[in-house]
Amino acid sequence: MIKLLHIENVAVIEEADITFSEGLNVLTGETGAGKSIVIDSLSAATGNRTSKEIIRTGADFASVTAVFSGNSDNTTDSSNIALNTWLEENGIESDDSGEVFLARRISSDGKSVCRINGTPVPAGVLRELGATLLDIHGQNDGRKLLDEGAHLTYLDIFGGHDSEIAQYKEAYTKLKNKKTEIKKLTMDEEEKEFRIERLKQSISEIEQANLNLGEQEDISSRRELLLNSSKLTESLEIAFEALYGGDDSTGVVALISDAQTQLDRAATYSEDLRLLSERLNDMGYTAQDIADELRDFKAQLDFSPGELEELEARLDVLKRITRKYGSEEEAIEYLEVAKDELSEIEDSSGRLAKYEKELMKFFDEAKKLSTALTKSRESAAKKLQKQVEDELAQLNMKGVQFKVEFGVVDGDDGLNATGGDNVWYLMSANAGEAPGRINKIASGGELARIMLALKNVLSSKFDTASMVFDEVDTGVSGIAAQRVGEKLAELAKARQVLCVTHLPQIAVMADTHFVISKSVSDGRTYTQVTELDIEGRKNELARLSSGENITATALSSAEENLAAAKKFKSSM
Repeated sequence: MIKLLHIENVAVIEEADITFSEGLNVLTGETGAGKSIVIDSLSAATGNRTSKEIIRTGADFASVTAVFSGNSDNTTDSSNIALNTWLEENGIESDDSGEVFLARRISSDGKSVCRINGTPVPAGVLRELGATLLDIHGQNDGRKLLDEGAHLTYLDIFGGHDSEIAQYKEAYTKLKNKKTEIKKLTMDEEEKEFRIERLKQSISEIEQANLNLGEQEDISSRRELLLNSSKLTESLEIAFEALYGGDDSTGVVALISDAQTQLDRAATYSEDLRLLSERLNDMGYTAQDIADELRDFKAQLDFSPGELEELEARLDVLKRITRKYGSEEEAIEYLEVAKDELSEIEDSSGRLAKYEKELMKFFDEAKKLSTALTKSRESAAKKLQKQVEDELAQLNMKGVQFKVEFGVVDGDDGLNATGGDNVWYLMSANAGEAPGRINKIASGGELARIMLALKNVLSSKFDTASMVFDEVDTGVSGIAAQRVGEKLAELAKARQVLCVTHLPQIAVMADTHFVISKSVSDGRTYTQVTELDIEGRKNELARLSSGENITATALSSAEENLAAAKKFKSSM
């Protein structure tokens, strides 16, 4: 359950600490005092969407921290184990106190920092954990009943169909994937022939090119040599003659050799000259090696008259291939891909028959699971109808019929990702009237009570220890409001419940009662959250009933209502 909520710089709340208790926690106050800000803060602390607009004017940030305890009498050991396992799997250390700290800080630049037990986490991770700790039923949740797409979801939650749905989805995915494979194979004949022709052309073109990796670069280098062979030959001959000499000149190699011979003789008289002689000898060998390599390089420039034309032609082929298919490596890879695709298309008739046989098998499997799921849903629907009608009767909606209607989903197979069922909730608020779709005929007050009935029926399906109701009393009054209050009190026996309300019939059922008030100081609005004692509760209940003119009669009535509520709760 939630033990503490710390709010700082959120809208008109500068700073507030709210210590919640087990059972039913009620928040009341004048319209605009900031009651829903408390719910918004809880929502932000549990990772739900928020924005920088919640930051109090003039502040640089807003901050909310929610402290949850797993040691409540209403919390099972298995829930605590699951919580600790979740923390461990997400790399978050458990707190020694056994409590869980959820914190969120929203900066004026719109950035949000989320933490669990002090460890920074993404908002999605905070939201995942928050959803297991707190179920928030907002002011517009009743309107969710208008979305018929949610009706099947509520039924599956009630029926506990997770395992059956998972099995069906696995079979449906196989069916869907096989349909995709068949669609690829069943292209029309004209398209197929066109594709076959294109693939054959590509395969033939690449194979005839007889590609070798690196060949284009090698040919380009050889072509460059041949195109500039005359200039290269002239330069190489001059360089070679300078090294080896010619008819009328002595080359560097011979000159170095003569110099080395003379130094070698002189070294007889000076050891220092021997070192110079050795260096000159090495230089001679180096010059000779260079001359030999020049001779070999010059030999490469000897080419047949048709070689350049052959290189040009080969280069044209390679350039055409690489322009069309990418690099040489990419062209070779495409050749293999094209061969495989051609083989698939040419063999498509045989494989199509095989795939269609597999499709029937997958369809039969999915249909079988879908039919079983429908039976489970129909069985659950009967129980849901009765339990919701029982709940609605307790909420002063006696005689209301609540029905779950089934229809077949659109599509050739009568299947979709959720099975074979469309589901709608119907109701009849008046005797003798045929049930109609809720989204067509239900009033705001009826929607609020139907949603509360559903929440109460579904509450046993969730491990969430705490539930929050923000103005679930919308559109109800009188005896209906009293029944809503009694229902919340019953719900609070099994789990912690937080409720924002304007109605004394609901507020009187509180185990802990907070009043939200605001004041103005130095031109700024400030909101305070105060836990009420018994006298404070009398005054607040009298205000909710009578307005600002609180009379002795109103106070006496509040006291009587508190006594009646206490008696009701003790009888539960």
